[in-house]
Amino acid sequence: MSENLLKHETSPYLLQHAENPVHWRPWGPEALAEAQRENKPILLSVGYAACHWCHVMAHESFEDPGTARWMNDLFVNIKVDREERPDVDQLYMAALHQLGEQGGWPLTMFLAPDGRPFWGGTYFPKEARWGRPGFVSVLKEVSRLFHEEPSKIDQNREALTQRLSAAGADPARLSPDIVPAISDKLIGLIDPVNGGLKGAPKFPQTPMLDLIWRAGLMSGLPQYAAVVVLSLRQIARGGIYDHLGGGFARYSVDDRWLVPHFEKMLYDNAQLIDLMTSAWLHSGDDLFRIRIEETVAWLEREMIAEGGAFAASLDADSEGEEGKFYVWDKAEVDRLLGSEANLFCDAYDITAEGNSEGKSIPNRLSDPFPRDADEERRLSASRAVLFAAREPRIRPGRDDKVLADWNGLTIAALARASVVFDRPEWRALAERAYRFICESMAPDGRLAHACRAGKLTWPGFSSDYAAMMQAALALHDATGNPERLRDAIGFADLLEAWHIGEDGSYRLAASDAADVVIRMRSGTDEATANPNGVAAAALVRLSHLTGESRFMERADRIIAALGADIAQNPLGHASLLSALALRTTGLQVVIVGDPEDPETARLRATARSVPDPNLSLIEIAPGQDLPPGHPATGKTANQGRPAAFVCRGETCSLPVTEPAELAALIQSGGAPASA
Repeated sequence: MSENLLKHETSPYLLQHAENPVHWRPWGPEALAEAQRENKPILLSVGYAACHWCHVMAHESFEDPGTARWMNDLFVNIKVDREERPDVDQLYMAALHQLGEQGGWPLTMFLAPDGRPFWGGTYFPKEARWGRPGFVSVLKEVSRLFHEEPSKIDQNREALTQRLSAAGADPARLSPDIVPAISDKLIGLIDPVNGGLKGAPKFPQTPMLDLIWRAGLMSGLPQYAAVVVLSLRQIARGGIYDHLGGGFARYSVDDRWLVPHFEKMLYDNAQLIDLMTSAWLHSGDDLFRIRIEETVAWLEREMIAEGGAFAASLDADSEGEEGKFYVWDKAEVDRLLGSEANLFCDAYDITAEGNSEGKSIPNRLSDPFPRDADEERRLSASRAVLFAAREPRIRPGRDDKVLADWNGLTIAALARASVVFDRPEWRALAERAYRFICESMAPDGRLAHACRAGKLTWPGFSSDYAAMMQAALALHDATGNPERLRDAIGFADLLEAWHIGEDGSYRLAASDAADVVIRMRSGTDEATANPNGVAAAALVRLSHLTGESRFMERADRIIAALGADIAQNPLGHASLLSALALRTTGLQVVIVGDPEDPETARLRATARSVPDPNLSLIEIAPGQDLPPGHPATGKTANQGRPAAFVCRGETCSLPVTEPAELAALIQSGGAPASA
């Protein structure tokens, strides 16, 4: 079939390539059948809408009629949006790693007609340079080997298939002591001046920072929280943050968070909102509160998509140039701000020579932040002027598809922040997105992964169920609505029904996914926490809230199944180690009393002031009780007054009635124990 079929798709990334002269096909059984029918290898290209180097390769090669002619003659060409089909991306990225390549996007893989990989790379320049072969030369040689030396292709294909299909090592038991031990090693890798991992580029690495945070909660030692707070402060002051419009970019290309790769991803902002909420509770630093408020405002202003859920990302490029929407010339700032320009330029590092390729990226890395109240007020007014002047610029593209897992992360972060900062309007944002996912993206009760223009990518992935479990639990915490707890149980049971693997961990793709060559096992974190880590933590909390041992047994099974992988590569399994910390040392606060009683409210506020993102708060009204399996079953108010119990594992404290007593008890880890 000699045409580009992407014009029938809804993914913004696929539609970016709908006018290419390449005869692209979307991923699916039809494309694989075509390759087998024509006995052609498959050229698989994976990327996403906000990917800068994906755009570069598209402009150089996919839009070039000469290159497209070779692609069409020699291959069946398949284009995949990695955000829409993370299961496909996961499989072939793992294959690239097995070939010894670092990985990244665009991902360019060569597959046999049955979909099994045999070779690949990432970005290939159109002409040979930087030690990399030209793309057309690669196409010709791969095609030649496929037809003239098939034994070499078969050898590679079989070796990769065996490695990708290999079962994990025998289940392993892990000591919770591994959490502070690994975190101690991580602290040694943290940049003591700029935070984050040493060197460049710098990614927020929120699963890693979250693990270090939990080590601090476990040990009570200050050094763990200190490195997380340092990293977050530098991120919040750097150019990676949009100081005019709010929101964080994906990473910085330098070693001090100054020059971002300008794309803004929903998942980064969700994870940073949540971690900064913990940091604010711990430190009281208003920088974190301000950044959270500004980022939520950005989400509401620019990222509301179909039905009130959140869009996936904003592109890095506009007018064919990365970051053009966000950078400034000093002359333009001087003209717009007049007498206030000197103060603003001094605070935000705006210079005539610029701080990045002749332009200035606003940042406060070298500024004595915060300044006095009057100067901060003037700077706020100047930011508003520049923001208004920036609005008419040609904007970066927006990928407005709704992803259930990224929305789940955002819903959970907003729900928690709404309670901590007493912002009910944030909870309303979270609830609106939650309703859309549950009502419009769950045909027959099972979640879809993506939605755009009324079209669903279905069935969903384990990442969707894990993140939506987390979202339901966060909304239950924020509202006390028992329906949300029932939702979390439903998501947990669907995850178990459709995603369980032979080893007891969860596979990304569902068991009835018809177009996945290999359902891989993986516990490794990427830019977001691995679904197994998110699910394990949510299952522990679900067991805390319901008293049902089946959820704890599932969490234990996941951690055991991936224990050998964790032990071999603990830095890559931070979210599973965080789940282990919660499993072994997680605290529950049970408050027994009339929910309208002011004394109950004071105990509740004390529990919610704890900077532990997974502390379980359970409230029991008079006449109610916990399920029989819960360690706090049968606890009652103290002589008619509301009382709180702090539980760790199977042991609960004696009742306390004063907020100060509760705070001290939480700080001490739950002792003394009750009889």
